[in-house]
Amino acid sequence: MLSIQTIRERTDEVRQSLANRHSDAPLEAILAADEMRRSVLADVERMRHERNDAGKRIGAAKDAAERQQLIESQRAVAEDLDRYEGILRDAERELESLLLYMPNIPHPDVPLGGEADSVVILEGDGLEWERRLETPLPIAQHEAPAMREDRHPHWHLGPELGIIDFERGVKISGSPFYILKGDGARLQRALITWMLDVHREQGYSEIYPPALVREETLVGTGQLPKFANTMFHAEGTDLWLIPTAEVPVTNMYREEILDPTQLPLKHAAYTPCFRHEQFSAGRDVRGIKRGFQFDKVEMVQFVPEEDSWAALEQIVEDALDIIRPLGLRYRVLRLATADLTFASAMTYDIEVWAPGANEWLEVSSVSNFLDFQSRRANLRYRDAEGRIHHLHTLNGSGVALPRTLAAILETHQQPDGSVVLPEAIRPYLGGLSKIEKQ
Repeated sequence: MLSIQTIRERTDEVRQSLANRHSDAPLEAILAADEMRRSVLADVERMRHERNDAGKRIGAAKDAAERQQLIESQRAVAEDLDRYEGILRDAERELESLLLYMPNIPHPDVPLGGEADSVVILEGDGLEWERRLETPLPIAQHEAPAMREDRHPHWHLGPELGIIDFERGVKISGSPFYILKGDGARLQRALITWMLDVHREQGYSEIYPPALVREETLVGTGQLPKFANTMFHAEGTDLWLIPTAEVPVTNMYREEILDPTQLPLKHAAYTPCFRHEQFSAGRDVRGIKRGFQFDKVEMVQFVPEEDSWAALEQIVEDALDIIRPLGLRYRVLRLATADLTFASAMTYDIEVWAPGANEWLEVSSVSNFLDFQSRRANLRYRDAEGRIHHLHTLNGSGVALPRTLAAILETHQQPDGSVVLPEAIRPYLGGLSKIEKQ
């Protein structure tokens, strides 16, 4: 959440930020609500002062008749004060509600524009090579790897290998659900366990949070109230299925004041994730690339203000430490303003190449939220001098499945239809090195 002080004192910057984001956030309504609240607050404070002065005069009055007259006149003031305090409470609730629809301000280094204006800053191919672009390259100018006629998409490979069953998934739950079977299910489980172990070695402590959370938890991270239609609500309850582990893990410390010795706090969590995606027919929804349910390992960090930009770069590296050993072609994008998430000040996306589908697949999104989420969830820490500040929060996928699984199948398929598995995850599969047709 942006503070009202920020909006009031940096109005032109906030207005330009909304234009860059292509956002329809209610800035003018917020400014009007703030002006009204401050006007009513001035009246309330004046009346409270008058009430206090009247109380002193009543206490000092020697004559009973005079005292009674002062009490009678004070009753009318008290009634007005009660009424104005009610108006003030309503004005504060209205302002608070409007502020929940105001997105974060992008960092100055975020490119202007929409999806096509995001820029590539790094690319690589497994552990073979990697290069950081000296000048970020607009995504439209970044050449895709050459098309491979000998590569088949995972929606063909999976059924042929007997590891993905689309028909029975649809029979159970409808489109776009599917079932992972046999070595496909083992591969998914192995990837999750391996990812968590890598993150533990990077200094993250593992969390297994609830997959159902209260409404206030989603408000804290910025999903509610604006994006209610993208999530699943448990009818008749205050509980929602989580769209990402970011939601419960970030809210672990809501309404708390942490000691500086606890920082930085770094957590990694595996959860199923549930998103009410809006699908349209066609190639974009083929296979297991998009769905209402998917698995993901998430990294979340809580850091002091001065450390958050360095932490953002580190989380990107932590996610790449997952991608590189899998032998996948990858690239890192810095997203443009209109492509940022609601709460983010800067986001990097990591995409991997799926040579069978002949497309880039996003498998990780790494963001710095500054104090935006902390103000909503009241996440704070006390510095060495005893002063209280809002924490800065960051997160990144480390990484998301099943797109990673799809890219592994398509990248490492062999002419005979089998798939050679990356060496890094073979110990998690009992030494299995290849998935073959059953």
